[in-house]
Amino acid sequence: MSRHRLERSLRVTFIGLLVNAALAAGKVAAGVIGHSQALVADGVESAADLVSSLVVWRGVTVANAPADEEHPYGHGKAEPLAAAVVSSILMVASILIVIGAVRDILRPHLVPAPFTLAVLVAVVVIKEGMFRFVHKQGMELESSAVRADAWHHRSDAITSLFAFVGISIAVVGGKGYESADDYAAILAAGVIAWNGWRLFRPAMNELMDVAPGADFVENLKSIAAQTPEVAGVEKCLVRKSGNEYLVDMHIEVHPEMTVERAHWIAHQVKDEIRRKVPSVRDVLVHIEPAGRSYTSGM
Repeated sequence: MSRHRLERSLRVTFIGLLVNAALAAGKVAAGVIGHSQALVADGVESAADLVSSLVVWRGVTVANAPADEEHPYGHGKAEPLAAAVVSSILMVASILIVIGAVRDILRPHLVPAPFTLAVLVAVVVIKEGMFRFVHKQGMELESSAVRADAWHHRSDAITSLFAFVGISIAVVGGKGYESADDYAAILAAGVIAWNGWRLFRPAMNELMDVAPGADFVENLKSIAAQTPEVAGVEKCLVRKSGNEYLVDMHIEVHPEMTVERAHWIAHQVKDEIRRKVPSVRDVLVHIEPAGRSYTSGM
């Protein structure tokens, strides 16, 4: 990860931390004063966002650490690991919201105060704006952790929107409709859980070294095949580490070529791939004699 990318990632995460801290405190206070369990649950979800942002912050920082003896391939997987943790927090938060809402449905409570609606309108606007800002940065930085953090903001906006609808029904309906905001909280929890699962799967795929798209691999093979004196590309395996890729490639050369010449060609392939595809951090090139069949593993 470049220094510029690290600084942008940390700046985006820090802004999210400040916003989440302010909104969590404001929503919990407004929920307690205004007798809205949905708003309190919403505040708790924002508090979970604080933890998530801290996880992302740490994940991005660790991913930037250079390779060492214990981690010769670098620390890039800290980013998808952080994304998996954040996604898990989303799913756990949804369960806690449902538990709290069901508990409040089973016991009588006051109708939420009308002023809580104004609080929720402000929250939805702020969090949706944060989602768009953070998600755009995450896409540009190719950071799964930052994108996961963005969806935390979107989930918070969704929770607040559902709470707004529930509180509106409770306020307009009056006595007998007190639990409307609790049911709204349950619906919001379902959306949050789905977003958590949707983010969890790609993060786990990246941790499991899932291959990138076929077009990406074919492009690498094409670059190698076009390198002078390369007779063919036998195989090309690619895995992602953070926002960078590590490539293992078998190329075929003339069977009577000297070791020195074959070694030079391997470097040419590596340099050409890294020049044309900057996201590739390293290429391990294995030489095979063209026209001969060998059974060997990677």
